[in-house]
Amino acid sequence: MAPLRQSCDEIILSSKRCIPFKFRDTEQNGGDTSKKIVEVLMINSTSGPGLLFPKGGWENDETVKEAAVREAIEEAGVRGDLVHFLGYYLFKSKTLQDEYSPEGLCRAAMFALFVKEELDCWPEQNRRKRSWLTIPEAIECCRHQWMREALEEGFLKWHEGGMVSTINNDED
Repeated sequence: MAPLRQSCDEIILSSKRCIPFKFRDTEQNGGDTSKKIVEVLMINSTSGPGLLFPKGGWENDETVKEAAVREAIEEAGVRGDLVHFLGYYLFKSKTLQDEYSPEGLCRAAMFALFVKEELDCWPEQNRRKRSWLTIPEAIECCRHQWMREALEEGFLKWHEGGMVSTINNDED
């Protein structure tokens, strides 16, 4: 991953993540989209208990948005459209601690990804299990506190505000 910013002896590495979501119909909603249940997709961690959102760095030839979409395909086997930037969330990564970043401090750019297709086959399907959860269920299952914050402070506030699309997927 490429450094985003350097100050004194601290380097913050960047990670791209998305919160994939879809709407589940209920029998009571009668087709009213405002009453559909929102579910978010989480995947198992390959290094311990708990659930995560698809994540990763980005390649030199791709944008931040392209990287988030690619990681959703590779790790969770879903395709869709990024519809909202949820914000930046700081976290520490033990696997990214090194001489340049002894704290392993990372900054995750979080996006909401509206899922249009669930793939039957995807690159990490033998290592990852998908779980569709309501937002309260997902908050309980998050492996890391900063992911709960992204759900509560980013996704949930955006959802309660009407889920207005703020990203034009035709531009980079």
